[in-house]
Amino acid sequence: MKYYKIKRCKYSNLNFIYFNITNINNKVSSIRINNGILAREVRVIDKNGEMLGVLRTSEAIAMAESEGLDLLEIVSNVNPPVCKIVDYGKFRYEQQKNAHKTKAKQNLVRTKEVKIRPNIAIGDMEIKIKNAKRFIEDGDKVKIILSFRGREITHNQIGYDVMNKFKEDMLSVSKIESDIKMEGKHIFMVLAPISKRSSIKN
Repeated sequence: MKYYKIKRCKYSNLNFIYFNITNINNKVSSIRINNGILAREVRVIDKNGEMLGVLRTSEAIAMAESEGLDLLEIVSNVNPPVCKIVDYGKFRYEQQKNAHKTKAKQNLVRTKEVKIRPNIAIGDMEIKIKNAKRFIEDGDKVKIILSFRGREITHNQIGYDVMNKFKEDMLSVSKIESDIKMEGKHIFMVLAPISKRSSIKN
């Protein structure tokens, strides 16, 4: 969880904003904007991305305000600091939108299907296992589906043997989310990636 301490100048909502952001690692980062910028001189990038050179901070702020924009410090660990003329409201919106997209992408787990038959050849089985491992390495779950045709179901133990062999070859890279079970003319199981935390414990 992040905690924000915000100071505001009484003359303008965005004239003086200074964020102290403390994250879970107790690292503090700062965002300085307009009169919150401490340096007397700054290297300025205009709204189009063109470098304007080194200007007095007051001059750069006035230039930004003349366009109805803000001066944002984007690189603070150089001398002079690098600042950009931006629409700060739009900038914050884009930052938050990108953060949400990244988080959603990280949390997205898909389930891929791998279909096999009870009489699958050894070479084909190796290819199916290779594909399943690739899906797991990509962070996806894998549903293995073995289907019987016609009278094959009367020898369902062959299907179970094939599924157990598949599971045995996958346990080094995955964990069982739903173990082998039969429904109708199909036997299936679901495998999931091993979490980093679990792999560290092991």
